[in-house]
Amino acid sequence: MRGPFGRGWPLSAAAGSDVVVVAGGLGLAPLRPLIRAILRRRDDYGEVAVLVGSRTPADLLHRRELAGWQERADLQALVTIGACATAGGIQALRNFADVRGFLAAVYATPEYVSTLSTSTPISAHVRVDFELQGCPIDGRQLLEVISAFLAGRRPAISSSSVCTECKRRGTVCVMVAHGTPCLGPVTHAGCGAICPAYHRGCYGCFGPMESPNAPALTRQLKVLGMDDDDVDRVFQTFNAAAPAFRAASGGSEGGGNEGGGRSDHDD
Repeated sequence: MRGPFGRGWPLSAAAGSDVVVVAGGLGLAPLRPLIRAILRRRDDYGEVAVLVGSRTPADLLHRRELAGWQERADLQALVTIGACATAGGIQALRNFADVRGFLAAVYATPEYVSTLSTSTPISAHVRVDFELQGCPIDGRQLLEVISAFLAGRRPAISSSSVCTECKRRGTVCVMVAHGTPCLGPVTHAGCGAICPAYHRGCYGCFGPMESPNAPALTRQLKVLGMDDDDVDRVFQTFNAAAPAFRAASGGSEGGGNEGGGRSDHDD
């Protein structure tokens, strides 16, 4: 069901079916009447799941009502914090420095700014059943994950690297053919190898694949002319806090999953 662009929601058509409501930021406000309508006639539907996201916990709307939904036995409510849930996002660059220094450099009165000193993945705090990676995520993968969990099966999401996507679409390897530094060998598939298709190296938007060999790639990047600082920069982007990328860029080890797309609780 889609909205809220004046179309309404076909609740009668959803009767007897499972319902998943996904809302981000201000999007929860127009969806709240829909959720309330479903809960008033809860017996008309199968499984009901509500997924809500916001940049920070303080930015969540209707927190009191969300807490009430979470207490219901007949409603699954999962609150996700931002699009960077699997690896801390680009804001995890603060983990490599003193966040107070950043605040002083950016804001005239940093004492009025309240922020966390580190950015960590959700899996560092609570049990995670599956991690859907990407910045942004792939819409087809999202539909597959939702469908799989509603059907009670494991999502059919490939754990291979971007290199396999290059091979499938017939893209010549930019590292071999042109000597272009590329994170494709260690990056999780899902983007369709967009950057290599345009003769650019992969930037690692989808985070580390399940079993990345980052040390081997690092050696090849240095063969192509990168020094230690260059290597640090390519791994410290969208998924800087992912353990495999953090280790490759000289960061500390520990916490979370070494690869991506799976969690320690998959088996």
